[in-house]
Amino acid sequence: MWRASSTACPEAKASGVRVFTITGARVEAGQALPEQLPAQGYVWISCSRTAFESELSRIQSTLERLTGRALVDLHVSDLLNAQLPSHFDYSSHYDLMVFRRLAQGDGASNTPAPDARGKRPGPPVLQRIDTSPVGFAVFDRVLLSVHPADCAVREAYASRLLASTQAHMQAHDATDPRSTGARGVPHSPADMMLRIVSHMVDGYLDLRRELSRQLDHWQAELLHPRTRFNRWDALLHARMALHQLEALCDDQHTAMQSWTESLDSWRITPDNTAQREHELLKIRSRDVLEHIDRVVQHVRRLEHNTETAVQMHFNVQGNRTNDIMRTLTALTAIFLPLNLIAGIFGMNFEFIPWLHQAWAFWWTLGTMATIALVMGLVFWRKRYLARTGD
Repeated sequence: MWRASSTACPEAKASGVRVFTITGARVEAGQALPEQLPAQGYVWISCSRTAFESELSRIQSTLERLTGRALVDLHVSDLLNAQLPSHFDYSSHYDLMVFRRLAQGDGASNTPAPDARGKRPGPPVLQRIDTSPVGFAVFDRVLLSVHPADCAVREAYASRLLASTQAHMQAHDATDPRSTGARGVPHSPADMMLRIVSHMVDGYLDLRRELSRQLDHWQAELLHPRTRFNRWDALLHARMALHQLEALCDDQHTAMQSWTESLDSWRITPDNTAQREHELLKIRSRDVLEHIDRVVQHVRRLEHNTETAVQMHFNVQGNRTNDIMRTLTALTAIFLPLNLIAGIFGMNFEFIPWLHQAWAFWWTLGTMATIALVMGLVFWRKRYLARTGD
């Protein structure tokens, strides 16, 4: 039986807690914390950080009833901390993953803004990137996820999960666990966690086109010969924001790498199905790592392109200054002999050759014009009066 809608019901959003029971390809969605585990499958308990804090005692009791162990106090603090970087930890009964998302938010991020006005610096697309952490506690048959207040990641993946389940209900046997993963329904809590993390990482890939377009526009302004660029503060903030994104992705990579390495220590039964599912977890973990590497490379490429554009801008400005100085130097050299001739004939001596001759002025003026013309042609042939790039 499948019963759920592709969008969250108002009660679910109000309470901040949603519970999904997955049995094979069958998904049931609700709000009440489960009293017991299903005969087969597992349970996904998803809640907002506020709901997790207010319902902590009930959630802890539910976890102890379902798994035999509750969360330790240190891990509870990690799940409640909205400023914690991405990291991985484990106990003898569950694994803990805190992963900062890269998603397009509405500006109300839980992450503190670097400037005093409460906004993340840089272009508008960087201001809309929400990097709030999402926490996961992965048990053998229970997945607990703690999201920011908006629960955008949870609702997006839940809608995707329920839609993919509904699409295959009529064509396949929903109780057959062998093709569950192929139909888009995770076969275990660990698989569910990896798919949600992959969904969060791919959220940045949806923003990179707009971010690239904004930075390309600034680069074009920097290199335009007739445009005076006056957005240096925004460009500096964009570089700072890209540095922060790179550091965030490095933390993501470290956490996911630690998780991937921990998979080798899992005790797996010799059953073929268990072996195959464990191998699929390794493959999906490496896929998430590859996606993170792709984001890191894109961020570094944008950062490098921005710094290159700034350097090219100053190089172009330097070349323009050199052109102006070379032209002024050439003009000064042309007028230097003319000023010398004018200075000689302007001396206050009574007897100067040609001073009282009628033709002296025109000969002097012609000589000066000839000198200026010859020197101008020489400088033009040597490209002293040409602009750089002509």
